[in-house]
Amino acid sequence: MKKIQIINPKRTCLVVIDPQERLMKAVEKPERVVKNTNLLIKTFETFGMPIIATTQYEKGLGPIVSDVVLPDENLFKVDKVEFNCFYNNEFKNILRGLPSAIDTLVLCGVEAHICVFQTAIAAVERDFYTWVATDAISSRYKKNKKQAVALMMANSIFCAPTETIVYQLLKRAGTPQFKAMLNYLK
Repeated sequence: MKKIQIINPKRTCLVVIDPQERLMKAVEKPERVVKNTNLLIKTFETFGMPIIATTQYEKGLGPIVSDVVLPDENLFKVDKVEFNCFYNNEFKNILRGLPSAIDTLVLCGVEAHICVFQTAIAAVERDFYTWVATDAISSRYKKNKKQAVALMMANSIFCAPTETIVYQLLKRAGTPQFKAMLNYLK
């Protein structure tokens, strides 16, 4: 089991998994997922950290919901048919193209027990420190999310609320990044 470590902005990438129109209409508490996904995106954007946003067969499930605000910079988009992002060559190529210091992935999105779960397990298999923002994921059924989180925690995946992740990145008050995030942390 990987030993827990504080998340370092210079070594971390956010993966936003499939918050698409048809999926978000079907999952539990989609507004909570959107709110916390946006908080993660804004934090990563503030630090200039990379973000990979995926869609699952966009032609069929629609684009990412307009309420999820993606940045213009440091953003990579991938449309996939694979449930596990690591089975997608474009996704793997993007990761390979990131700075070699990137050893941590933060995951959010839907569905928790399918694409998020499979991607998280694959990330650990590839020696990434893997964090899942538990209040920024969802499934159609509450029990599926609950079981997915339990399975992830049992497999060296760090599961925590969005604010736990955000405050690890911020590290302390008074910094330019903290000041930039203040309005989003209320």
